[in-house]
Formats: sequence, structure tokens, C-alpha cells
Amino acid sequence: MTVEIGLTYFILLIAVFLFVTEKLRSDLVAILIMVLLAWSSLITAQEAFSGLASNAVVSVIAVMMLGYGIDKSGIMKALSIKIIRWAGNSEKKILVYISASVGLISSFMQNIGAAALFLPAVRRICRRTGIHPAKFLMPMGFAAILGGTITMVASGPLIILNDLVTRGGYERFNFFSVTPIGLALLFSGIAYFYFFGAKVLPNPQKAKEDSAQNYLRALYHLPDNVYELRVQSDSVAIDKTIEEIDLWKRFNVHILALYEQGSTVYAPWRKTRIQKNQVLAVLGRDEDVKIFAKDCGLLVKQEMDIFASIKNEEYAGFAEIIIPPKSALKGKSLSQIAFRKNFSVEPVIFVGRDGQEIDFFETPMESGQEMIVFGRWADIKKMKEIRDFVVVTPFREGIEDQQKNTTKQALFSLAVSLVSVMLGIKLSVGFMTGAVLMILLGVIPKDEIYSAVDWKTVFLLAGLIPLGIAFEKTGAANLTADMIIWVISSWGTLPILFAIGFLATLFSLFMSNVAATVLLVPLVLIMGNQFNINPRALALLVAICTSNSFVLPTHQVNAFLMTPGGYQNSDYIKAGSFMTLLFLLVSVLMIYFFYL
Repeated sequence: MTVEIGLTYFILLIAVFLFVTEKLRSDLVAILIMVLLAWSSLITAQEAFSGLASNAVVSVIAVMMLGYGIDKSGIMKALSIKIIRWAGNSEKKILVYISASVGLISSFMQNIGAAALFLPAVRRICRRTGIHPAKFLMPMGFAAILGGTITMVASGPLIILNDLVTRGGYERFNFFSVTPIGLALLFSGIAYFYFFGAKVLPNPQKAKEDSAQNYLRALYHLPDNVYELRVQSDSVAIDKTIEEIDLWKRFNVHILALYEQGSTVYAPWRKTRIQKNQVLAVLGRDEDVKIFAKDCGLLVKQEMDIFASIKNEEYAGFAEIIIPPKSALKGKSLSQIAFRKNFSVEPVIFVGRDGQEIDFFETPMESGQEMIVFGRWADIKKMKEIRDFVVVTPFREGIEDQQKNTTKQALFSLAVSLVSVMLGIKLSVGFMTGAVLMILLGVIPKDEIYSAVDWKTVFLLAGLIPLGIAFEKTGAANLTADMIIWVISSWGTLPILFAIGFLATLFSLFMSNVAATVLLVPLVLIMGNQFNINPRALALLVAICTSNSFVLPTHQVNAFLMTPGGYQNSDYIKAGSFMTLLFLLVSVLMIYFFYL
């Protein structure tokens, strides 16, 4: 062993120690390793910082921007609504639907692209169900990696495998040669999290993104649900105005919207008359809504379909509003200014300067008074833009309005990226082209470009790539492979398969899976001839097992999802260790029984 090889192993041990103990943040560990490699002269300074311009890192930056644009446009909204409709609030069912969808999609596109495509939908599902993203993002990322083993074009190692085996004088694999193994791996991964997810995944508190809404509900004891009610032909409310029904004082409910003959009116005016077959979106507590429906002859629908988006806090919610000192509305009541009619929001509570709730219909407004309203964020934003109100509650504008303007542009940009990659254009070029198109077409605002990128993830990946270069350049990788071959030379077929799978898995932890495949496939082709085992089967095993990268967030998919999921290195070690063993077991047994 040379001094250079020993020094490379030493730096690897430092990296593993810091990753496991979490004495430094993951991205800082990667930057430290990058600098140490440069100072040690194991690689040149240019090689040490080459990760910042590598195909993998540029690809990750591009897919982050694509994912941000997808989120802005609302493309994945329909999918998230369907998943919730199919699975309800069942954590396990949602996990299965998300994992299966991502896994199958990643069988025809790069797994990092599939993960980026689904990230906005998963975030939206978490906001609507109150389940923390940590419960879904790691299984989703693992499923994207597993799905990359279903076809020969879904991951870098499998794409390059045919070039390596033909160079060695062996027959190419066809498109679906790996499909039985990939499907078995995806199924086993989904089953793993379905049965053991509660034990191996972190268990954080409910997502913090809706804390402002929870705070207002708890502080003011606000109603907590929205219902759809249809006006029956025998309803006593027909031809009466909302004001005449006196639903606020009598039933303690609020009509948020009214649907009739394809037209929707939000926060209908108090003089609006109720008509047969109208559908009302009603805000209130369950018992109050049932009493209102019974007394007025209304049918409570079992599922919301017309107003489903109102329940989504990305689209609508409660907002706290204060009357400022110089408001032109001081001295006027809500009825005098036709509040609902002009602002399309529903007043729920009016609080005087003494902190007591007051009758908000006829009481003149004074500076310092507070009002809790419920409405679409797009309408609340309009109130925020005038000086007569101060909107205290933080919110994000509803995606539906943005979707009308940018959906086509986002779809076009995404399609250009995917088609480019499928036609053989480099991953970084294809995805960055789509990202630039999203900027030029207005999907991503120009002042939000850099905030769309998680720079911690970028430096995590960029810092680890030089470690793989050092392993190859110093000969540490070849030495490791030779030592293992020498050890296993007298073993039986099945133990040899496990050893090769383990070796490929080990190499993928500290270098890119493509680099590990390029390094190991020529070795196992030789080993196959020496051990009288089908060399093509061993090569396929290597290309599959270099995707067995779950223990540390070194795979680009895991690194990409680490921050959104709020994961620590220990979370990957806990869940990824068992997934790694399961992956190794399934892939080896599938190769043994179906390819040998």
C-alpha cells in the first residue's frame, strides 16, 4: 500500500466519522473533504473543485429549479388531490401510492428527475393531511432509486452497462432484461416502509408550515371544517336572503361560496337569495352544520368536489386583519361598505380594541380593531395591497391563479427537458434547458431564481465527488477490489454473488454509481470466467447494486431530499441500513435464480 492510498483511506474515515457523529453539518463535511484532498495533493486543485461543475451537480441545480417551477405552476395539484381522494388520511396508503407512482415513473426517466417532479405534490399532500414530510420523502426517494432498476435506460449504471459488456466481448442486454429484478426491488422497498416505516423513519411533530392557521384556530376557537351543502327542492331557505336566514347568529356557520349553473361566487353578499339546486360551501363545526342543514332542508354531501380547493390551505384560509389609524374605512360598518361583495372574503370574528368580540355587521370600525376573515389567498392579497387594511397573517398566494397563466409554459419546459434526456442529451444540459425556459417563459420569477436552489445540497454533492476521483487516481479503488477478489476466490457461487453485490454497494457510498460501475464491471467479467459464473450476470449485478446507496445521503436523490424532509445522517443510517440489506438480498437471489 502506498502513502497516497493510505492517506485516501484516512480521509475517507474522517468523512465517515463526521457523517455518522454529525459533529459538523453534512454540507460542511463535504466542503472540508474537498479542501483536505486539495491540500494533501492527492488530486489537483482543479480536480478538488471539479464537483461544482460536474454533470451530477449541475443536474441537481437544474431539477431544483424545475421542481420550483412545477410548484409555482400547480401542475402536480391534480395528482395530489387524487392521491388524497384515493387514500384519505391513511399514512400507509398515501405512502404506497406515492412510492409506486414515483418508482414506475423513474423507470423511464432519471430518478432525480422523478423525485423532483413529485416533491411539490408530496409537500402539498403533507400540508393538507398534517403529516410531516419526513414520513414520505425518504420512502419516495428510495422508491425513485429502486425504480431506476426497472429498465436499462433509467439509471446511469444501467445505461453505461451495455457499452462495458460489449467492450468485453459479451452480448448486450435488451431494454427489459433487468425488469424482473427492478420490480422485485421496488415491491420489497414499498413493503419495507409499509410494515416497518413507523419504526425506522423519524417521528417529528406535525408539519410547521400550517402553524399560523393552527395558531388562529386555537386563539379564536375558529370553526375547523368546510362542507358542501346542496339546496333541496323542499328547502325552507329557498328565496330567502342569507341575511334573512340569520345563519351567523342562529347557527354559527358561514357561507364561503355559492355554486350555481357552472358559476361560483365567493363570500356571497348578504342580500343574495338562496335558490333550488345551488351548492353552498359552508364553514362551521360539524354539529352546527348538521343543525343548519336539517332546519333549512339542505343535503350535506359526503365528499367535496366543487369546492375541494377551499379546504386546501395553499388556496384559502384564515387571515388576521387590523384596521390601521389612517384607514378610510374608519367609522363605517361592514354592511355599509358591502364587505363581502367588494372583497370576496367572509368575516368570521370581529375583535374590539379591548380584546372582546363584537357584532361586526353594524358596528363602526375603529383603528386598532382586529378582524378574522376566511377567503382565498388571492382575494386576501388584494386587501393587503390597499392601505385600508393591514394583513397580519403570513400566507402564500394560491397556486390556482398562477396555474391559469403558467401551466402550459411549465409543461412545455418540462417536456423539452425530458425529451432531450430521452434523446441522449446530457442530463445536465437537458434539465438546465428546461429550467432556463421556465425563467424565460415567466414560470419562475427572475428574483426567485437563486432561492429555488438548496445550496446545502449542491455543496454536499460537489464535495463528495472529488473523494471518488482520489480513490480512482491513487489506486485505492483497485486495491480494494483486488483484496476482495483474493478473499472470495475459494467461495461458492452464492457467497461470491453477495460479496460482489456488497463491493458494488460499498463503492457507491463514496463515489458516483457510474464511476463504481465503470471500475467494477471489467473486474467481474474477469472473475466470472475465473469462477465459472456467467460474466454477464455478474456485470448486471454490479450495475444494479451500485444503486444500493441508502445508508448515507451521498446518492443525489437522497441529498436532494435531505433538507425538505428535515433528515439527519442518522435517519439515513437507521432506515437505509435495513434497506441496503434488503436490496442486496433481493438482487442477489433474483440474479441467482433467474440469470444463472
